[in-house]
Amino acid sequence: MGSPFNIIFVADDSLKAAGIAKECYALVDSFNLAYSDYDPSSELNKVNAAAGVSPQKISPALFDIILRSQTAYYKSKGAYDITIGPLSQLWRKARKEKIFPDADIVTEKRKLVGFDNLMIDTVQKKVMLAKPRMRLDLGGIAKGYIAQKIIDFLTQKNITQALADAGGDMAMSDAPDNTQGWTIGINIPETTDELLPRKLLLHNMAVATSGDAYQYIDHNGKRYSHIIDPKTGYGISSQRNVTVIASNGTDADWLTKPCSILPIEEAKRLAVKMKAELLITVLKGEKVIYYMTPGFKRYWKK
Repeated sequence: MGSPFNIIFVADDSLKAAGIAKECYALVDSFNLAYSDYDPSSELNKVNAAAGVSPQKISPALFDIILRSQTAYYKSKGAYDITIGPLSQLWRKARKEKIFPDADIVTEKRKLVGFDNLMIDTVQKKVMLAKPRMRLDLGGIAKGYIAQKIIDFLTQKNITQALADAGGDMAMSDAPDNTQGWTIGINIPETTDELLPRKLLLHNMAVATSGDAYQYIDHNGKRYSHIIDPKTGYGISSQRNVTVIASNGTDADWLTKPCSILPIEEAKRLAVKMKAELLITVLKGEKVIYYMTPGFKRYWKK
C-alpha cells in the first residue's frame, strides 16, 4: 500500500523465526491484494471499477474492513470516509506533478464522495458504489488493520513478544525481555527525523501518528496535507501532528485522520469516546505546543 512493512519478534529458534516471518509476509501480501488502490488487480479496485454498475460479492477480509470503516464514519460524524477515493487520487496526482488543482475540479470530485452512497448487503456480503466514478480508498485504516492482524497471527503461533510496523502504524504484543515495553519515538511536527524529547513505552497496544512531514503540496504560501477533509475536498492546512494510542491497530490508524481534521477539543472527545488516548503537537515558531487527553501521559517513558 505504498509503505514499508517491518516485523520484529522474539522466538527461540532462528529457523522457526524465518519460517514464521515468511508466513507473516504472505499474509500481508494477501491483505495488500485485497485492499490496495495502487494495484490495478486488487479486489478493492474491482469494486471501484464496478461503481454505478453492479453489486460485487467480496471476500470476508474486505467485507470486515468495510464494516469497520462504516463504524469509523459514524463515530467521526463523517470526518473519516473511505469513499474519499476520487479526491485522494486527485491530490496524489497534484502532489506528484506539483500542480494545484482548479477549484471546480475539486468540487466535481467532492460530489462523488459520500458513505451513504456505498450500499452494503450484510446477508449476501456484497457492496456497491451507487454513482459511476466513485472510489473507495482504505489508505487511512488498512495499514493499522493489517499490523494488528499480524500481531494476532503471531499470538496464535505462540509468539508473544512482537511489533508490526506498517509505515508508522504500529501494533504490538508483550514487551521484549527485561523491558517494560516497546520504546516508540514521535517526530516533531513538520520534520521527518527529529523526535520529541519524550518517548512512549507501550505493550499490548497500538499507536499511529499522522502529519504532513512527508506528503503535502504548497500553494500560495499555504501547505496542504495529504489528509483530506471530506467536507471541503481539500487537504488540511492546520499542520498538526496527531498520535493515537488505542487497544488495536485499526482504531489507532483511522482515528488519526478525523483527529487531524476536527477542532482539537472535538478530536479529544472522539478519542475518549473510542477509549483511545490522543496527543496533538503543533509547532509555533521554535516551540512545540502539546494538547492531549488526560490518560496520554501515563504512556510517556520515565
